[in-house]
Amino acid sequence: MACIVNFSAITQPKPQPCFASLPASTSSHRSNSPKLQTSYLSFASNNSRISLRYDRTLAVSPPRETLLSKAPNFMVGLISCFSDHEQIVAAAKKPEPLKIMISGAPASGKGTQCELITQKYGLVHVAAGDLLRAEVAAGSENGRRAKQFMEKGQLVPDEIVVMMVKERLLRPDAHKNGWLLDGYPRSSSQATALKEFGFEPDLFILLDVAEDTLVERVVGRRLDPVTGKIYHLKYSPPETEEIAARLTQRFDDTEEKVKLRLCTHHQNVEAVLSMYKDITVKVNGNLSKNDVFAKIDSVLDELLEQRKAGSGYLEANKA
Repeated sequence: MACIVNFSAITQPKPQPCFASLPASTSSHRSNSPKLQTSYLSFASNNSRISLRYDRTLAVSPPRETLLSKAPNFMVGLISCFSDHEQIVAAAKKPEPLKIMISGAPASGKGTQCELITQKYGLVHVAAGDLLRAEVAAGSENGRRAKQFMEKGQLVPDEIVVMMVKERLLRPDAHKNGWLLDGYPRSSSQATALKEFGFEPDLFILLDVAEDTLVERVVGRRLDPVTGKIYHLKYSPPETEEIAARLTQRFDDTEEKVKLRLCTHHQNVEAVLSMYKDITVKVNGNLSKNDVFAKIDSVLDELLEQRKAGSGYLEANKA
């Protein structure tokens, strides 16, 4: 059995080498008088290093538990022992998961991009509107408070929505996998509240679409009340005349009302951008959905690679 210990971006002090391995020859495994083999393992945590020595015979392969017992308690990482010609990999702290915010005007394609991002990167998709409806349906304390305002046709106060978002981001799945905050925060006060709770994004993605294009996308939208499917008279027309005959239009999907919604959106975005200007990436949302995602994917992939390089993270692999 050949075991190798690899470390990323660690300068090993002499005489302890970075690699400690058994001879390739298997004859020693059959020897009646096994020789004692002394190997050195070096671990690193932040700026500290520790060298460990273990003694064993070549006739017996060291069990995985033995190697794990030699690792210092302070080391956050992974040690896995595999069979011949595979590696034992000691990894530094695993990179932190991504924390992303995405913003876009109505009909900017934000929903589609959120779907594509979560599919590839496994982030937890968090949308304030969905949370609000779910909390009301569940009858939670926040949901009951929100319902009182919704029944009166009033906006739900920031303090209630922020608490909903906070509680969702604190769940184990969001902590483990990272999160994608969809269309939130919408104001500087909401962004400030999230920051005070300790939630700051790695990246703020802004889908930038021309207003004329947005108006055309919204005005042409139609809903199939039977299936719930969304169509567009120009870009995604219904498959049959029967479906076309039953399509409906949302009461606020008119040119006049969409322009008012866009005006509100632009005001909200300007207020939020001031807080995230250093991490904002504008993406041309006038492109096709695949081209838009390619731009976003490139940015997220680069961010992940930087994280891995900075943490010295290695994944187990075969030699």
